[in-house]
Amino acid sequence: MSAVLVVVGAGPRGTGVLERIAANAPELLPADRPLHIHLVDPHPPGGGRIWRHEQSPLLRMNSMAEDVTMFTDERSTLDGPVRPGPSLAEWAARPEEFAPYREIADPELRAELRTLAPTDFPTRRAQSAYLDWVFRRAVADLPPHITVTVHRDTARRIEGPADGPQLVHLSDRVLTADHVLLTLGHLDSTPDPRYAADAAFAARHGRFHLPPAHSADVAAELERIAPGEHTVLRGFGLAFVDLVSLLTEGRGGRFEQAADGGLVYRPSGREPVVHVGSRRGVPYHSKTGYRLVGPPPPFPRYFDATAVDALLDRPGAIELRRDAWPLMAKEIAFGHYHELFHAHPGRTALPWAEFLDGLDAHPWASPELGALVERAVPDPADRLDLERLDHPLAGLELGSAEELQHYLRRYIAEDADRRADPAHSADLGAFLALLSLFGQLPRILASGRLTARSVGEEVDEWFFGYFSYLASGPPGFRLRQLLALSEAGVVRFLGAGVRVERDERTGSWLASGATVPGRTVAATALVEAYLPKHVLDRTRDPLLRELHRAGRIVEEVVSDPEHTHRSGLLTIRPRDGRVLDPALGGEPHPRRTALGPHTSVRAAAAFARPRTDSPGFRQNDAAARALLGALAQVGAAAKVTAAAEVVVAAEVVVATEVVVATEVTVATEVTAAV
Repeated sequence: MSAVLVVVGAGPRGTGVLERIAANAPELLPADRPLHIHLVDPHPPGGGRIWRHEQSPLLRMNSMAEDVTMFTDERSTLDGPVRPGPSLAEWAARPEEFAPYREIADPELRAELRTLAPTDFPTRRAQSAYLDWVFRRAVADLPPHITVTVHRDTARRIEGPADGPQLVHLSDRVLTADHVLLTLGHLDSTPDPRYAADAAFAARHGRFHLPPAHSADVAAELERIAPGEHTVLRGFGLAFVDLVSLLTEGRGGRFEQAADGGLVYRPSGREPVVHVGSRRGVPYHSKTGYRLVGPPPPFPRYFDATAVDALLDRPGAIELRRDAWPLMAKEIAFGHYHELFHAHPGRTALPWAEFLDGLDAHPWASPELGALVERAVPDPADRLDLERLDHPLAGLELGSAEELQHYLRRYIAEDADRRADPAHSADLGAFLALLSLFGQLPRILASGRLTARSVGEEVDEWFFGYFSYLASGPPGFRLRQLLALSEAGVVRFLGAGVRVERDERTGSWLASGATVPGRTVAATALVEAYLPKHVLDRTRDPLLRELHRAGRIVEEVVSDPEHTHRSGLLTIRPRDGRVLDPALGGEPHPRRTALGPHTSVRAAAAFARPRTDSPGFRQNDAAARALLGALAQVGAAAKVTAAAEVVVAAEVVVATEVVVATEVTVATEVTAAV
């Protein structure tokens, strides 16, 4: 009898766990204990919903092809075995060399993959093809006693006792499982109540309002925005980049190379007029288009296991900004200055060893450290100013809308130039240091020591937003396109501290920003250009909704005497992802596990940059090993039960034979007597 695992969600996270199951099974699941895995997802396995092939080819990744992998490597710190594999760039260059090979059906995608350079930013369709191959490889790598069935369906309900089989209800069947793994990926919720007034306003006046949504899902809805309609996009991050692409190139506009090497946008006439603003008032910093010039910085130096051990050994509550950020910021500074001193020594005034001694000795943000940086780095443009980066328009007031357009065009052009020029490769050193923080940050988040206010305001609101702004921006060519759109008058900037109010008299939204006091723009369409945040008590996922209604899962709530923070995330046990079940007194459910962005274990993407010891891969490995250990015990119990049944059956057979023999004997005797 096979043990049974049902995995709900077959996108990158589910695929990553499957790869780890294949890697760990030889050690943890004996060949005489078969396992059957049911994968449940309405979307194709591998890519899942977000990375499905069926989306606009205008939508791009914000990572270079060489910076995307689904595989562990020599830098991975795992209990399970390392199983190297190709990055997206390596796979695209030689797909026929990586089994199981299957030719890409889409000719446009085939052409993209053939010409994809390691430093290109691929379409999301290219990533979909890579994830499809990763899934097929993970299945092919499973040992013979593990089999897989894919169900293109939606799981709607789970029921069953904590110590018994779990029944997973699909649309037309019920799967019986020994364990259920929820890798549901990015999910939708009903709109946040804060958007209700704008939605009602739009309905009342026949206007268009779009709450936060995944860009690939709203192309048809955007068609309701009329050509030339004044439209406010509130938000300046990755969602903004995607939405503007759909509203411009997606409507037939095109970019052309200008004589001076820049871009010119040729409108189709079908575009709306886009007014964009946000809290910072500027777009996310673009990704760098170069590699390090100097040697790789030896991370970590300040935010390492020893430093975090010491932090967690202190008595009392922890606050991220007060207690951890000084170490984190010094780590970012170390990455920045390591690259500056090694790659561009002509722009420094001290030997590296002397500067490093001072960096080691002085606390972050201290006057002594500031003086050291001023003495060692003569050009202010080469110095790292994390506060200025966070508030680039702070204190800036301009006299007119046109001044603002010119100012931001210059700002965006300088940022795009800097991110394309290896003379500024210190920025990449800082970026890599920022990524390295996730080696230890999960320990602090899982410790339970952060105050509720710190979790809500400093982790969920500030840090992850700051990280995305600095390290998860668009490709550089997107900023060049934004400049061309601004120069064509299709996109207009609102500045920082954007405010949007409703005018019942005109049925218009009135948008303003702090950068140009007194300036107001009227619009008849409002788009919330943010990625949606999943909130458990408003989830649109039928399975989570039913579990929540039944009181079998719980939202993460961090509370202390001074503050309560409701994160909206599904609460799990950090070390193995077991779901905390209120019906079990808040204890982990022994047969239900969850991983991914909808859970309380933050800071782990489903795929990663190679050689960064991805926390997501570590989570996948830990969960896979825990699952295999539990399922091996199920298999052992089934084997014992089966053996006992054989013994019982044999006894029954023997007993039956004895009875039959007696009856025959008696009958013969009787017959003979007659």
